Amino acid sequence: MSADTGMATTAIATHGLTKRYDDVLAVDSLDLHVRRGEIYGFLGRNGAGKTTTIRMLLGLIRPSDGEVEVLGKRVRPGASDVFARVGYLVESATAYPNLTVRENLDIQRRLTGAPRAAVPQAIELMRLDGYADRRAGVLSLGNRQRLSLARALLHRPELLILDEPANALDPSGIVEIRRLLRSLAGERGVTVLMSSHILAEVAHLADRIGVVHEGRLLEELDHDQLQARERLYVAVGTSEPERAATLLGEAGFARIERDGGRLRVFGAEERVAQIARTVIDAGLDLTELTPVHEDLESYFLRLTGDAAGEMAGDATGNAAEETSGDAMGDAAADGAGHVTGGDR
Repeated sequence: MSADTGMATTAIATHGLTKRYDDVLAVDSLDLHVRRGEIYGFLGRNGAGKTTTIRMLLGLIRPSDGEVEVLGKRVRPGASDVFARVGYLVESATAYPNLTVRENLDIQRRLTGAPRAAVPQAIELMRLDGYADRRAGVLSLGNRQRLSLARALLHRPELLILDEPANALDPSGIVEIRRLLRSLAGERGVTVLMSSHILAEVAHLADRIGVVHEGRLLEELDHDQLQARERLYVAVGTSEPERAATLLGEAGFARIERDGGRLRVFGAEERVAQIARTVIDAGLDLTELTPVHEDLESYFLRLTGDAAGEMAGDATGNAAEETSGDAMGDAAADGAGHVTGGDR
């Protein structure tokens, strides 16, 4: 693939992206690739470096090292040209509290150069019709989130960067956002990068996921690859797990793992009855016998848990994002040039 072709098919690319705050390494040589037209789920525990990464993607803070490209343009602090094509929501929903929903959106419209018709369209899209003339400061958290999403969508961006877009929404609102994002990607070709801690929602929605832990990208997976890594096993609870593991091994079950006081027996979905006979015939109590299909949440916890065991400095990594310091000197100056008006 030529460089030009790669640029045409890539919405976001980072190369060795790094952010340090004194002795804290918040983001560590991150190489991220988001394809145009896909929904990319950016997953990580609190403090993993997700929000710091998003702020660097948007030019709101300056990287310590590495490069960011968004829609084929290199991102530099204060540059604003590419961000006319980007909508974003970063962290908590914000708005001018003494202005109405309609007035907030009209300010955003003028900043982005969107047509007047964009305001009522965004209000209808985000189901804010009944709140259009209500001050933003008296909205519920869920409706403030809807307002922030309306602002991000107002100018019909090519790329949406959303930090916890389902935050504060009720279950019906989460379903609405899922349908909206899928529609935007499928019908308009909008690229979506979304961070979220609602792992089941990401599994429903994302075409690919990237898992970040302690500032490092552990893995990028598409939906089929993720399913291949989700494990099937039988959970076995017994009064003597060590003895049960030995007996099951002798009975031909090749892969058995300890999980606290129970066993995980792999490749045994069609041999559940044999497991029961083996344990009971040996005179052991059988307290659990459950086929388990590992979901995204289990895979995520296993992956980040394994990484935590291999990588030093858990406390330092978790502190990174909490102290990431939008108040630190480069944030205000670097973000000042943007005209798309994402939440600050």
